[in-house]
Amino acid sequence: MKLSLVELSTVAPGSDKAQALKDSIDAAKQAEDLGYHRIWYAEHHDSASTASTAPELLIALAAHTTSRIRVGSGAVLLNHYSPYKVAETFLQLEALAPGRIDLGLGRATAGPVVDLALRRDRDVSPRDDFADQVQEVRAYFDGDFPASHPFARLNPAAGVASRPEVWILGSSGTSAAMAGRLGLGYAFAGFINPDGARRALLRHGAFSTPAVNGRGILSVSVVVADTDIEAKRLNWSRTALMARLARTGPAATVPTIEQAERELSEAEKEAPTVITDGRWPRQIAGSPATVRDQIEQMAQATRVGEVMVQDIIADPQARAHSRALLAQALGATPEHTAAQAA
Repeated sequence: MKLSLVELSTVAPGSDKAQALKDSIDAAKQAEDLGYHRIWYAEHHDSASTASTAPELLIALAAHTTSRIRVGSGAVLLNHYSPYKVAETFLQLEALAPGRIDLGLGRATAGPVVDLALRRDRDVSPRDDFADQVQEVRAYFDGDFPASHPFARLNPAAGVASRPEVWILGSSGTSAAMAGRLGLGYAFAGFINPDGARRALLRHGAFSTPAVNGRGILSVSVVVADTDIEAKRLNWSRTALMARLARTGPAATVPTIEQAERELSEAEKEAPTVITDGRWPRQIAGSPATVRDQIEQMAQATRVGEVMVQDIIADPQARAHSRALLAQALGATPEHTAAQAA
């Protein structure tokens, strides 16, 4: 099973965004050394708890400091942007790191004020044309606009020998069939909608072309520690952050474990972090053996060969330790080490 990481640039308690961004770049090197297959950077706006507003910048820096791991976006929120600009940007990244760039595409709202601020033409009502936008990006990559199309003369891919991998990210399953029909990979956010993971990923597989079979990713929220008890405790920060966001919105900051312990009810602290009565949790937390068992069950149920983890852990050192334990548990192996062993 391939193991990958989506990096949120979490701002640690008492720290700032400059340090969070530095940690995010360091995470790429750590992930590569541990044998992770890819690292994607998120796009979040108007957020005090995360620092990654422009994944393209982090991708460029991470690609420059690594040599093997795939680097991409999780996701570029295409509904806010020009497909031409997105295509140009990722073709340039591909030229800088050939064969290692992923363009993860999604659509999301950051709230009406942010959505309006991101738009150039604010006098026209937005429309949902995500599928058309995705196909326009691909047309720039492949140069396959019809001859009569006004953009047919544009050729942003000229001089770029390879193309980024294109992925669709979703949490409701509505884009799963579209990704399969277009021959694109599909990554499902199980940490948002765990109950919809099986249906969405199996639906994508049903529509996938033979060349794209297996290009499904299950994304899950994971905390790993030396013991189940310690992992569950570390997970309180994420639980408390979600509650803060619900109460105060984007100004919410990541709480320390001690703050989370005071803010959460006993029921919240004891919420299931493993599969319970057949229901998948929003967050998986446990020892390496516990988490390996949970992820293997989920991967089998969704028929994916790759799992991508996110981890909102307040302490950066605990976060790095969690990633190392997970890589060991799932047998992730750096390619250069595997080659030497062979």
